[in-house]
Amino acid sequence: MSAPLPTHIGNARARRTTLIVCAGFALFMLGAAFAAVPLYTMFCKLTGFDGTPMVRSTPASETLERTVTIRFDTNVAPGIDWSFTPERREITARIGETQTLFFRVKNEGSRSATGVATYNVQPDQAGAFFVKMKCFCFDDQRLAPGETMDFPVVFYVDPALAKDRNFDGLGSITLSYTYFASRNGKPLAAAESKPNL
Repeated sequence: MSAPLPTHIGNARARRTTLIVCAGFALFMLGAAFAAVPLYTMFCKLTGFDGTPMVRSTPASETLERTVTIRFDTNVAPGIDWSFTPERREITARIGETQTLFFRVKNEGSRSATGVATYNVQPDQAGAFFVKMKCFCFDDQRLAPGETMDFPVVFYVDPALAKDRNFDGLGSITLSYTYFASRNGKPLAAAESKPNL
């Protein structure tokens, strides 16, 4: 039978074990914090959660007679001097029918600027059925002073929406965009987007 360890050695081991466990937990939490945003974004894109439209490269397998009105809302965040409007504020489309709509963006400022559009769908639950095939919002856009560009979005409403009883009375969906100053595809806060003098 081995002799018990002196108290000071046992206490040192306990403190070291506690320190290692606490440091490991802190590193785990730090890693979870960094992973949370990209994982949440990926989850939203895969499921349409929180009004995030789905992204697919192929058209719907069928087009239904049922129609839905699609409304377009455009905004520009502080920090980027752009104007931003859809060619039409709303359209009526058959469910499953591929649609293309253009948005006009103009740099009203005196400097070149790069922007990225964030987007969502209302009502939130309809995001799982709003499918984008092509969108200017997937990439940064750079405009010279006074430059105007027309950017398309190609989309459809998934026919699966018509099979979901929760959407029996749904008559309209709103697709909302907000342009932000950006760097490497990420929106910048208004304070970060101001030029250094």
